[in-house]
Amino acid sequence: MKDLADLKTLQQRLKERAAATAEAERQRRELAAQREREANVFRDAIGRITPLNAPARVLPEPPRPEPVAVQRIADDKAVMRECLSDEFSVDTLLEVDETLSYACSGIGPDVLKKLRGGGWVVQDQLDLHGLRVDQAREAVGQFLRDAGKRGIRCVRVIHGKGLGSLDRKPVLKSKVRNWLIQKEEVIAFCQARAADGGSGALMVLLKG
Repeated sequence: MKDLADLKTLQQRLKERAAATAEAERQRRELAAQREREANVFRDAIGRITPLNAPARVLPEPPRPEPVAVQRIADDKAVMRECLSDEFSVDTLLEVDETLSYACSGIGPDVLKKLRGGGWVVQDQLDLHGLRVDQAREAVGQFLRDAGKRGIRCVRVIHGKGLGSLDRKPVLKSKVRNWLIQKEEVIAFCQARAADGGSGALMVLLKG
């Protein structure tokens, strides 16, 4: 009797397990059907979808760098080199005094006297120390041109005393005088006072 009772108990558990499995499967199917109905409702609401033909994407070009006027810069330098000649001799145009002063035609002696005495305020200066002759020539031409554009009247050009040169002679001293006398905007110049550089610099007066 005991074996028969155990068998019946086993059969009952198997039935219960099968019933539970069947219920789980039924719930799964019902949930899947519900999701399908909801999906159909959404599709019916929005209608048929047609993909848009998106135009090809155009990437903007990066900004181009500003053009460099290389030829114009080269031409400007060439003009300055041609305007300032090393073959020009200034000796015959300089006043015979310790300052080796120069004044163009029409400039009275009072102007030079005022320039020698520091009567003009130095508004800008150019220091040529460390420059080779070609570099110094271009620097002087550019400096005078810029000063003219800014309306500057009095400048100082420092050419040095030649203490750092091989033969301890001021290589640029005579050349700077030659270059200045060839520039139309220069109306006078003289050696600077001791306080302003002495024999290593020139005080230069420009057209107004």
